[in-house]
Amino acid sequence: MSLTPSQTSTDFIQPANRIANFQPYFFASLNKVIAQLKAEGMDVVRIDMGSPDLPPADFIIEKLVSEARKPNTHGYSPIGGTASYREAIATYYKRRFNVDLDPKKEVLGLIGSKEGLFNLSQVLLNPGDITLVPDPGYPVYSAGGLIAGGEVVYVPLLRKKGFLPDLDAIPAEVAAKAKILWLNYPNNPTGAVASLEFFQKAVEFGRQHHVVIAHDAPYADICFNGYIAPSILQVPGAKEVAVEFNSLAKAYNMAGWRLGMAVGNAKVVGYLDTYKSQMDTSHFGPVFSAGVEALTGDQNWLEERNLIYQERRDICLKALREVGFDVDTPPAAIYVWAHLPKPYTDDLAFCDQLLREAGVSMTPGVVYGENGKGYIRISLGTETKRIAEAMQRLVKWMKK
Repeated sequence: MSLTPSQTSTDFIQPANRIANFQPYFFASLNKVIAQLKAEGMDVVRIDMGSPDLPPADFIIEKLVSEARKPNTHGYSPIGGTASYREAIATYYKRRFNVDLDPKKEVLGLIGSKEGLFNLSQVLLNPGDITLVPDPGYPVYSAGGLIAGGEVVYVPLLRKKGFLPDLDAIPAEVAAKAKILWLNYPNNPTGAVASLEFFQKAVEFGRQHHVVIAHDAPYADICFNGYIAPSILQVPGAKEVAVEFNSLAKAYNMAGWRLGMAVGNAKVVGYLDTYKSQMDTSHFGPVFSAGVEALTGDQNWLEERNLIYQERRDICLKALREVGFDVDTPPAAIYVWAHLPKPYTDDLAFCDQLLREAGVSMTPGVVYGENGKGYIRISLGTETKRIAEAMQRLVKWMKK
């Protein structure tokens, strides 16, 4: 017996309420627009996504290749990272920040730090719990909280405050219900940085209100003009309330290798470890070996890499200021965050028009929150000559 169309309808297949209202990630939609423009013959310079264009050092790649050639490296790896990878993370934190970590209890390997950022909300939030999210900020902080059934309260990051959250302005009744406070320095998208004094205040906030301080720190090793970014774990007693996320994607040009870490508070790390054990089976072993090589091997090549980013930053700053953008000089990270000059006010419309008419793709600031309106973000993860070309196109387009 054949079924009628009504009997074979898939209308009954509906998304769970927790994701029903989510829209496609901004860059997924942008990719489709750019693909269409390229198909029509346009040369598009992309300075929108924060994906490093430079490769990791040769010795890191060589380690991956040599390990992959061994016949005994093709089985499943331990969830949360091999013992050598966890130990390498602890070694890195000791060398870089003089922070001691127990590789077994205070370190967890991640399939990219984004996994950990999302999962933190899943392991800590119950329906109705508040998560404090910076605005502007990386969208995963809020998405993870909403999918966990939590309530997202946005904390403004304002230029007049150095793009730091005003912790004293958080209402007491909000702080009392909060479970997580998200921080991210050096910051995406603003390029702002935080001092140890600020981190000390954040740790005190966590202690006072019983809030986990989640610090996302993937840009800590991309610094300019002598600046050295700190870790929140350098604050005495920080591990009582803080967990820090980091990634080899930005630090070692290993985007796509999906090597990240969660470190700090042993209870939080343990919750993340348990959650991971239900959902993934870890990495290909040689990738972990290459990660160990990156974390413990020669670090001198990073200085030259940072000079390349610094040159790109300065090319952008010069052009932006020439056409009237209001922009600070970022001391770290791979972004330039600039306020639109008059008469422009709509960052979405500005970026769309610039893309379609000049073939330059930037990210509108509103993608990162309401307080990003009127700003644009430029990524430095594009070849230097292409960034220079993008800036030339921008200047020409705005002066026409």
